[in-house]
Amino acid sequence: MSTVCLHQIPVVNDDLPARIISGRVAVKPNVREFCGSSVVFVDGSTIDKVDVVVFATGYNYSFPFLPSALQAKCGYRLQLYKHVFPPAPTSPTLAVVGFIHGFGAINPLAEMQARWATRVFKGLTALPTEENMMKEIEKDTAAMYQKFACSERNPLQVDYIPYLDSLSEEVGVRPNIPWLFFKDPTLALQVFLGPCTPYQYRQTGPGKWAGARQAILTQWDRVFQPFKTRVVTEPKPDVTHSSKLSIIMFLSGATLLCCIFYNKLHFASYFSASSFLRSLQLFAG
Repeated sequence: MSTVCLHQIPVVNDDLPARIISGRVAVKPNVREFCGSSVVFVDGSTIDKVDVVVFATGYNYSFPFLPSALQAKCGYRLQLYKHVFPPAPTSPTLAVVGFIHGFGAINPLAEMQARWATRVFKGLTALPTEENMMKEIEKDTAAMYQKFACSERNPLQVDYIPYLDSLSEEVGVRPNIPWLFFKDPTLALQVFLGPCTPYQYRQTGPGKWAGARQAILTQWDRVFQPFKTRVVTEPKPDVTHSSKLSIIMFLSGATLLCCIFYNKLHFASYFSASSFLRSLQLFAG
């Protein structure tokens, strides 16, 4: 069972657990049969009056509309340089965007791929030679197979942040964290220790956004804001309670001081009596 799970693409969605806990999404085993508008599962449970059944069986990774030369594969994946460009001796006219898997949202990955592709098409960024691209494809494929369980259903997988950094370096927007620590330590800490959001790749270079810094510094506020749906009034200070507490603290302090003073007198008289008795004993002796 664990081996099968590791060969599947996980669902990364922080909204799904909340819906399961609230009962809006029910986790069920495999379907055994359909009886009219009812669905019977292998554990014997039944759901009645079902309107729609969606078979999420996935899809095949194939591009039959492309020339056969562009459908060559390296392992289970297509021969695409950085999962975007097919290696060719001529100027590229095709870029594959969004054909990627990573442990995170696909939107930032696809956006960075698109930013890189547009610069290549405009001639602002050049690609390596066909030979170098093929070597890089084989190297990436070997590294991918060492880290992930690749199959026909899951032919490609990338490390989320390293892949974003590699593409952002091609675009010229990768954050320079050491320089950022020297220039803006507050921002550098958020970039280095905080979540990797697309704002980080809008600080410098092409597509620079003036509001990127503020967006990075306030990104946690936008995460917490949806959970603050109930207005809670601040409790008013209880003057009576504060006065009682002050009196109790004063009496406790006074009692403690009296105990200390009494113990000092008691010990002093004890030691004085002991010294007097020892003196009588010595005199009698």
